[in-house]
Amino acid sequence: MFSVRGVRLKYFALVMAVIAVAAGVYVTFFQSAGFVRTRATIVSIEEIPSDLPDETSDHIVTVDYVADGSRYTAVLDTYSGSYKVGKTVAVYYDPNDPAVIHGGKGFGVYLIVLGVAIIAVVVVSGKKNKREQEEIAELRETRGGMTYAPSTKGEEREVYFLTDTGTPKYGHRIEDKDRRVLYEAKMTKFSVTSAYRFDFIDHEHGTKTPHLVGHEEETDWGNSLLLDNHYTFELDGEDVWRHLKQSGIRVETERMEGTVFPRFRVFRDGEEIAILESSSHYVHEEDAEAHPKLSKVASRLFYRIWTREETLDAVFVTAMAFARSGALNDEGGTYGKLLRNRLKRTRGEE
Repeated sequence: MFSVRGVRLKYFALVMAVIAVAAGVYVTFFQSAGFVRTRATIVSIEEIPSDLPDETSDHIVTVDYVADGSRYTAVLDTYSGSYKVGKTVAVYYDPNDPAVIHGGKGFGVYLIVLGVAIIAVVVVSGKKNKREQEEIAELRETRGGMTYAPSTKGEEREVYFLTDTGTPKYGHRIEDKDRRVLYEAKMTKFSVTSAYRFDFIDHEHGTKTPHLVGHEEETDWGNSLLLDNHYTFELDGEDVWRHLKQSGIRVETERMEGTVFPRFRVFRDGEEIAILESSSHYVHEEDAEAHPKLSKVASRLFYRIWTREETLDAVFVTAMAFARSGALNDEGGTYGKLLRNRLKRTRGEE
């Protein structure tokens, strides 16, 4: 199982584009090879409604034409919104069997143009993304890599991780109890076939850094556990879970009592720096109290966070990793992987 998004969507689009070009070449240059061009009159257009509400209706177009002195009636293999009963259109018939016709080469040309356009879009977006990755890499080298601020402890505080939903350019932010934004990631460029560009903004310390956030990817672990999938995305071209581990981040996942949703204990270099608890989108207590039923519906996109960290960059990226990927542990796994590891530990203890 895998999702066709991001890099995979790019390759999928390229395959579809090549198929479109090949089909267009066949229709344009080979399907009607040796056929004779003539004019045909549309005698009827029958609309066949689709069984699916989101699908467009199909149309059967019947034409009348003369070939080798004889009159024929046949169904055309093309349709256009400009077709009207009584209108004449160009068709091609087989001189060996005049009853066999094609609606011309226009559809083939359309397929070729469409395929070439898709290839051009993928190539151009790929080059732009490569340039952006190089720019990000240069910036990271300038500031000594993608390192987080040194861990500095202050008073413990409760903050809230929220996700902007309802838009393809959704971002994330951490707010305090007064709804003041402390740290956020704003999407500055949306892309279907390459990574998104974000500005990570630390409002408390007045810093802003650009990052490339890849599309979420889902793959199967290759075993029979139904919930055992791998969820991840790339951060500046690197798997987000590998990046967190290289930055000294380790996460312990706990099951919250009375719910299937998790609590994450976040450690940095062996020291606990935060607790992330799944919440509904009513993360603020007063909002949860005003919506008692909906506030019990937890989402992976919203967390209550308890931390003493003065700088929230490492905590924010960790929360963003879980929110965007939907993973339940710091390997990008789900409960299936957690259960398997728990079974291994149990057997080891025995």
